[in-house]
Amino acid sequence: MTVVEQFRIRFMKNADIAIGPGKIKLLESIAETGSISAAARRDGMSYRRAWMLIDTMNKCCAKPVLSTLTGGRAGGGARVTPFGLQLIRHYRRIELRAAKAGARDIAAIKEMLA
Repeated sequence: MTVVEQFRIRFMKNADIAIGPGKIKLLESIAETGSISAAARRDGMSYRRAWMLIDTMNKCCAKPVLSTLTGGRAGGGARVTPFGLQLIRHYRRIELRAAKAGARDIAAIKEMLA
């Protein structure tokens, strides 16, 4: 049996999940590909779903997490804003610190699983 530990940290704003693992992964994919479409394909979701996640983040955050360029001959594209990059860094640091802080308990629970 393979046991995989996985933290699911979510930040809520009212009834919306403002930030969570899927949204952070999407932002990282957009930062790497420069495209919402390419990032959506890479992360196994539709463009519409990706855009809805981005829209929720933009509505919940103090500043936009993404800027887009209009298509045409130049091709358009998307870029994670400096604010969005900072959000990714903070989120990933929380995950790392939580994993380190919980390492002993995580190991104990892994041993307790059948």
